[in-house]
Amino acid sequence: MVFLPDESRSLPPPPLINKGSAWLGLAGWIAALLDNGFNYRPVIRAGVHRQVLFTTVGWFVGYYLTKRTEYIHAKLDRELFEYVRQHPEDFKAAAEKRRIGELLEDFYPVR
Repeated sequence: MVFLPDESRSLPPPPLINKGSAWLGLAGWIAALLDNGFNYRPVIRAGVHRQVLFTTVGWFVGYYLTKRTEYIHAKLDRELFEYVRQHPEDFKAAAEKRRIGELLEDFYPVR
């Protein structure tokens, strides 16, 4: 599948109830309500099967978009950590931690 490569199977699946699924499920339900309203049908009571269908489609689209974003972020993290591992001279650990007061200059108000 072009949307999710085979290497994405090694990642754990996102939870079924996630932010992307909830938002797109809500958007699907609102789309069904708007469809009822635009076609002069009772908004809530008409076409309950259509409301369930639109909500379900939105939920699954949100789930797969969340899955894809997690794959993309994992791929970028892998590339970044590989770069850091190959170039340790560019990423030296700090010898000692400095406090913020040592980094900033003294403040003298001007009047």
